[in-house]
Amino acid sequence: MTATIFLQAAAPSILGINPQFIMFGLIAVVFYFFMIRPQMKKAKDQKKYVEELKKGDKVITTSGIHGKIYEVADTTFLIEVENGGRIRFSKSAISLEESKALNTPAVVK
Repeated sequence: MTATIFLQAAAPSILGINPQFIMFGLIAVVFYFFMIRPQMKKAKDQKKYVEELKKGDKVITTSGIHGKIYEVADTTFLIEVENGGRIRFSKSAISLEESKALNTPAVVK
């Protein structure tokens, strides 16, 4: 009976570290490098892009409105759309530069 109890005990691991902790650590590192870090880089690039926008730049909003920046304020842009109409948007509503959007290849399914 004691032999079966000893056989069921966990084998000693290297350096006394449980292998499950090592796997959890590796999963956390992979998660950081493949999910969190790229998202942080994208947010940083978006913030830099919005800060560099100036009057006359063509942009597309997150809602899909195409226009040209008419006025820049602290937290908003006044965007001129077709036929001279102007709409005020928050800086966070700017998606990307129009020339970049038109140059990206469409996804064909």
